[in-house]
Amino acid sequence: MELTPDHPVKPVILVVDDTPDNLLLMANLLKDSYTVKAANNGDKALKIANDSPPPDLILLDIMMPGMNGHEVARGLELGAADYITKPISPPVVLARVRTQLKVKDAAEFLRDKNDYLEQEVLRRMRELGAIQDVTIHAMASLAETRDNETGNHIRRTQHYVRVLAEHLREHPRFRRFLDDDTIKLLFKSAPLHDIGKIGIPDRILLKPGRFTPEEFEIMKTHTTLGRDAIAHAEQQLGMDVDFLRLAKEIAHSHQEKWDGSGYPEGLAGDAIPISARLMAVADVYDALISRRVYKEGMPHEQAVQIILDGRGAHFDPDICDAFQACLPLFQQIAARFADSDQDMARQAAAIAHNTPAA
Repeated sequence: MELTPDHPVKPVILVVDDTPDNLLLMANLLKDSYTVKAANNGDKALKIANDSPPPDLILLDIMMPGMNGHEVARGLELGAADYITKPISPPVVLARVRTQLKVKDAAEFLRDKNDYLEQEVLRRMRELGAIQDVTIHAMASLAETRDNETGNHIRRTQHYVRVLAEHLREHPRFRRFLDDDTIKLLFKSAPLHDIGKIGIPDRILLKPGRFTPEEFEIMKTHTTLGRDAIAHAEQQLGMDVDFLRLAKEIAHSHQEKWDGSGYPEGLAGDAIPISARLMAVADVYDALISRRVYKEGMPHEQAVQIILDGRGAHFDPDICDAFQACLPLFQQIAARFADSDQDMARQAAAIAHNTPAA
């Protein structure tokens, strides 16, 4: 660090030499521009060098009794950046010192700049994650206001999906897909599985009983409506948004069945996106155990048996096996986000008045 208006304190130079005349010579040469510290042996040099703050530059004699210059440099875990031969030339010494201090200043500037950039990248990543969360939450909340199911269904199913994904992350069929980032996106995207219901008329969406065949055909369109709503949001941005890719898959394909008898496209087996296959198990299980104003929730054991009976027909067999292995966690999630009497009252009011729940 050179003496400049930005650096009013003189840079500190440590001179290490076992010859007093050499120490005096260097001190007189450097004292006008630098603060000079001196050490006549390696032990003393290490002690001074390890003080806080350390010197900005060390001029180190190699041939010294006891601990020589090479040993001192290893002790400092640094290494030489330049050398000066004896007898010294004052102009050469001053030029080399200035050069090395400039190199040190540049290195420190770049290190500080890199630290700043790393912190800025982390800040931007946190900001992007927050934007993703807010976007998905806003879209999911919009769907929630149109559905007679409670927001707890959304929360339960996203936790079910994460549990299944984490259980399957090392499975040979899924490990290439289920990395940390994808599992996080699955958790974020799962609440959008029924966003297409915003396009279903109230007379069908809020109907407490069974649908007529015509009504069911209209209800089935919620999968395509959901995918298209998310795709439309991307078009408004003028780009594909990676974090919405899984949301589109889940919204469009979570009603597909392993044997090809589902909708909207009748996909079968591995043609169904993994994200949608995970969502299918989570969604059906929760629909079975959840109480509604027009039905009681099914006992856990009965719901589990229906899921297992659908292994290889409705559901991916390996995901069914993961579901069975994770049953205690599913029960914990169901209990944690159980529907309250207040939730049921809002559903009843929405159905009675044929208006969205508040």
